[in-house]
Amino acid sequence: MSGQKRITLNDIAVRLGISKVAVSKALRDHPDISAATRTRVKKTAESLGYVPNYMARNLSARKTLTIGLVVPKIAHHFFAQAIEAIYETAEESDYEIILTVSREDESRERRQIKTLLSMRVDGLLVSLAQNTRRMEVFKEVRDHGLPLVFFDRVPEDPGYSCVTTDDRQGAFEAVAWFASRGYRKIAHIGGFPHTSIGRKRAWGYRRAMEQFGHDIPSGFIVEGGFSEEDGYRGLMKIYDRVGLPEVLFTVTFPVALGAVRAMRELGKSVPDDMQIVSFGGSAYSRYMKPAISYIDQPAREIGSAATRMLLEEIEGRKKSGRFIELPGTMVPGPATGKDLESE
Repeated sequence: MSGQKRITLNDIAVRLGISKVAVSKALRDHPDISAATRTRVKKTAESLGYVPNYMARNLSARKTLTIGLVVPKIAHHFFAQAIEAIYETAEESDYEIILTVSREDESRERRQIKTLLSMRVDGLLVSLAQNTRRMEVFKEVRDHGLPLVFFDRVPEDPGYSCVTTDDRQGAFEAVAWFASRGYRKIAHIGGFPHTSIGRKRAWGYRRAMEQFGHDIPSGFIVEGGFSEEDGYRGLMKIYDRVGLPEVLFTVTFPVALGAVRAMRELGKSVPDDMQIVSFGGSAYSRYMKPAISYIDQPAREIGSAATRMLLEEIEGRKKSGRFIELPGTMVPGPATGKDLESE
């Protein structure tokens, strides 16, 4: 019952006429307490309805066996997969996850970090919000010695541990796949350049275009966020400026979905009028109509690797400052006439 008084160690001590310390030790089977007293204390605790405060117990041991997790969104294939793997990996080591969602907002992300710190988590796993520029709260975490690992969206600072996809190489392979098949007019809807994935994926796009000797006309690159709405607005902007390109490379899968919506409104077909290739996809991408090409990110592997890295730092087995990049895999969509001619 919500109004029922919570039974404490002191209640048991008063009932038995012994000290609160003796009760605590008896419940933990401490050798300082005789077997007879331990049995008496446990029976009394059960009869009174005592429920152990595990959080308090863990705090006294300087560990809460909890990990704080901050992600920008959860209605996203990559983060859904990564979060599931994070939970599974943490549970293998008897850790619980406290999940928070910044919803792509820097101030909310900062508040959530402070809330998690007040809950005495043993470490933090963070994927940065798209508009995060200030790193003061994370520097404070690092300066206080609390283990912190970034994943997917990471800062470029050698003092932090990070696990991410090889964004440069993945973007290069996505664009090179089409450029090598004769496509020249390849546009890019990118993320914000202050973010790691926005900057690195744009680098891979430019590098592939340069290697194949393709110009990037003015208006072929639009920078923005990572949502469907950003993809919709981005393609409309490109179409107004230069018309439809042959191929559109998008910084994320949701951006690609927004571009598909724009194509439908324009009365155009994917892939016949324009191919789309996104960084990141979904297990359901193959069933989409139209199906699009994508770089398959190892979301579960990233989540598991980031969690293992954090646990190693929590347990003092490894130091911070490690950086891991896992490769993505190109998954082509349906072939068009041009693709078949190039075979």
